[in-house]
Amino acid sequence: MKFDIDTYREILDTLTRNKTRSFLTGFGVFWGVFMLVVLIGGGDGLEELLAKNFQGFATNSAFTFAQPTTKPYEGFRKGRQWNMTYRDVERLRAHVPELDVVTPLVTEWGKTVVAGDKKFVGNVKGIYPEYAKVEEPTILYGRYLNDMDIAGDRKVCVIGKKVYKTLFPNGGNPCGQLVRVDSLYFNVVGVDYSPGNMNINGNVQESVTIPLTIMQRVYNLGDVVHIICVTGKPGVTMGNLTQPLREVIGRAHRVDPTDEKAISVFNTEVMYGMVDSLFEGVNFLIWLVGIGTLLAGGIGVSNIMMVTVRERTTEIGIRRAIGATPKMILSQIVSESIVLTTVAGMSGILFAVFVLQMLEVANTNDGIMAAHFQIGFWAALGALAFLCMLGVVAGLAPAIRAMSIKPVDAMRDE
Repeated sequence: MKFDIDTYREILDTLTRNKTRSFLTGFGVFWGVFMLVVLIGGGDGLEELLAKNFQGFATNSAFTFAQPTTKPYEGFRKGRQWNMTYRDVERLRAHVPELDVVTPLVTEWGKTVVAGDKKFVGNVKGIYPEYAKVEEPTILYGRYLNDMDIAGDRKVCVIGKKVYKTLFPNGGNPCGQLVRVDSLYFNVVGVDYSPGNMNINGNVQESVTIPLTIMQRVYNLGDVVHIICVTGKPGVTMGNLTQPLREVIGRAHRVDPTDEKAISVFNTEVMYGMVDSLFEGVNFLIWLVGIGTLLAGGIGVSNIMMVTVRERTTEIGIRRAIGATPKMILSQIVSESIVLTTVAGMSGILFAVFVLQMLEVANTNDGIMAAHFQIGFWAALGALAFLCMLGVVAGLAPAIRAMSIKPVDAMRDE
């Protein structure tokens, strides 16, 4: 069958002969494609949003912190309060060679930070520069803390995103300006604009980060550390190092190494694994629901085309009588099915892209897009190819039935 203008006019005439039926049939395909594309694009966007909550964190990191004991050990009753110290950092470096970075972290909560007439109540974190290898900062202005700040005992700080936006609402580079934390002034050397919402002893967006040596002296912390942050060397599984961490720290403080509550270890590898498993299940459900809906639409097209063929029995018989071959009849019916599914499907794709674009706009803050709620070019091309194939399959059964109609039988039915 030749695909000329007359052919397409004939297909259009056939499909518009019963507009309501064609519309409802096409809507099934439209909705199936729309759901599939929106679910895929929305799922990818949600995965990106969730990934940004962990952005900057080393995937092979762990965080160790002390809590009251839950088991009696070496004459001590359970419920004993204890603290880790900087010597634990040195012990871990010496006795657990699989570790790459071992660095302490201390935090003070609910501290008032003032710049001019603006104030913000947030957290103050004390760190060493190597902490950047555990939680990588996103520096908008200036720099991060360095070894010279520690060696020179400098009163400098890096402020988080929410602190910056509150204290400096007009924007601009705040580096070189002074902020007051409680009664002590610090020189701002950087702005950390990390988008993550991970809360490791305080959200970085709401924190003022200062050298740990200054922090310990100002707040009379001595050598106490609240959290010891570690990363494993390449190829090392952090789950295998959890117990060695507890063994080293437990022996030093006479805490039962099997007391998982007392020596708590938060392993980010486990968290990342849970997230990956979650989205594997979500993606499976997305494809299951989307393709199921699309197939339901395709079955609807096939059923309606079957009804249409029955209604056109006489027409098909006359065509056969004046010389139309079975191949021409097959081509006609399949073409009608392809046009219907393709037009409805492309409409669904375009509407889905529009909805996903609106989601991107809604998730844009400060001119920064939080996530991309879109499908890729090749995914859209694949969807188009799938629609054409669906049209062929949906029209095949009705077309085969149309081919089997004999002119004599068609005239007799009339």
